[in-house]
Amino acid sequence: MRFSIVKEQQISQLDEELFSLFNFHDYAFMPTNLENLKNMIETKQFDGFYIDVPYQKDISPYLDVLNTKIVDTIIQRNNQYYGYNALYKSLEQILNQHKVILKDKKILIIGNTPQTYTVKKLMQDLHAGEINIVDESLSDDTISYIECYAKHLDSEVVINASYIGMNPNIDQEAIDLNLFSKCDLFIDLVADPIITKMGLVAKERNINYISGLEIRVSQIKRMVELFKNIEISNQVCDDIFKKILIKRSNVVLIGMPSCGKSTIGKILEKKLNKKFIDMDEVIVQNTNVSIPEIFNRSGEAGFRKLETITSKELSKENGLIIGTGGGTIKNKINIDYLKLNGIIIFIDRDLENLITYDPNRPLSSSQEAVKKLYMERYPLYKKYASFIVNNNGCIDECVDNIIKAFHNIKK
Repeated sequence: MRFSIVKEQQISQLDEELFSLFNFHDYAFMPTNLENLKNMIETKQFDGFYIDVPYQKDISPYLDVLNTKIVDTIIQRNNQYYGYNALYKSLEQILNQHKVILKDKKILIIGNTPQTYTVKKLMQDLHAGEINIVDESLSDDTISYIECYAKHLDSEVVINASYIGMNPNIDQEAIDLNLFSKCDLFIDLVADPIITKMGLVAKERNINYISGLEIRVSQIKRMVELFKNIEISNQVCDDIFKKILIKRSNVVLIGMPSCGKSTIGKILEKKLNKKFIDMDEVIVQNTNVSIPEIFNRSGEAGFRKLETITSKELSKENGLIIGTGGGTIKNKINIDYLKLNGIIIFIDRDLENLITYDPNRPLSSSQEAVKKLYMERYPLYKKYASFIVNNNGCIDECVDNIIKAFHNIKK
């Protein structure tokens, strides 16, 4: 059978990985426009299509059977094309799995995209209350951000159906979720990075959170079910979600200088099949200046700025082991960036087991300096860590504990 992935740009690496995990390989990527797509449908060139934006709404008039205005999956049966909305079905299923009740809830949808129609239709079908769509481009269906902040901070469910926060623009936030005091559920349709900055705010505020990656895995499951005319169990879908999460997540090591980040990182590189990156070495490579010389020229403030730039760039990557500098945790924005695609692991080593001083490290060049840094930073290491792993004994045991913790990650 022949299937086509119809997108304006190359299929994403994430989607390629997911189709492979669902054991679906019988597709061709077809960069196209609407006229070409219509021609492919009229001439019955393919047994099925996955239709990406912006054609999901425009293509429905050319199909034979459909029950939705927005179509993302097309299947040929008995010489007719049937249109389906895999996102609708997958999101409905996820809401059921999370036991979400939306009846009479006030909903705020961010972004007026083809996904928005699907989300709004599902909210209506689940008997939600007032539904507002906020977007920069105003229309009869949308409200402005000014009106959103003036009248709708009491929204109980916020759904990001926009592309804001998507890699590589990972530092963008569509709204300040902190201001929505009644929000008890945040749903994000952005699947890359693993968690967006808005998602981080939701987790920090203990708001129920459904990630775009979870939704994307479920959506591709539904597409494959339609393409192959099979049923895939929820357990298989859950297993694939866990596999893709482990594959794409970075392992971010934090801790004091000489706590073992570099040594452990290189061992993990072989055991987890992930590339080890030392953040300080990246800074040196990018600037062609040593760390002590950066401090001499620009002071600690200049170095910390470079650290933030590097944290942001590394946070866009997947499947790395990142060894951070000892002071990376001094600026929360660094940790926020690194959390988008990473799991933060604190390598905890007692002060007496740390090397007392290093003349090549500007802030730990004496025993007293190391002790002062330890007292200042230790609470921050504990605060930002997803897992804390002791490294006061056997280093192999420490590595095994990190691997065990990493394989228990949840997003």
